[in-house]
Amino acid sequence: MKKILFILPAQIIQISFMVFNCQAQQTTNANLEEAKKAIAASNEIYFQAFVKGDSSIFIDRYAKDCWIMPPNAPALCGVDAPLEFFKIAYNKFGLRNGKFITIDIFGDGVEFVTEEGFWQSFDAGNKLLDNGKFLVLWKRTPDGWKMFRDSFSSDRD
Repeated sequence: MKKILFILPAQIIQISFMVFNCQAQQTTNANLEEAKKAIAASNEIYFQAFVKGDSSIFIDRYAKDCWIMPPNAPALCGVDAPLEFFKIAYNKFGLRNGKFITIDIFGDGVEFVTEEGFWQSFDAGNKLLDNGKFLVLWKRTPDGWKMFRDSFSSDRD
């Protein structure tokens, strides 16, 4: 009888752990799905900033404490980084449109998630300017999911 009583509490603990773990996994999946939807929505309008020449659309994609890390250049950091990058891309390189191809988004969806994929950028004549790959660390903020660390590189020399 004592053996059965010893096993029973252990089984209760194990079952409780399994139920808790299942609920935690469901919450993680829901958080990740929410993040994926928010990122897709943000990516849909990201390049509209260049189409419309409206930096405010671009700036709103980024967290206030962001880093934008372009290839072969110093990182742009902080609240002014998105406007600085927008001006360079728009005025210096003639960026007028683009496209993101998200391959995967992973993480727990609670505070941060990572997006990986490919990008293309186009000029005013819709000619391909450049293309490459990216990793973006997204951060949940009071204003929703924002780009926290944006790192990308060209596939060209």
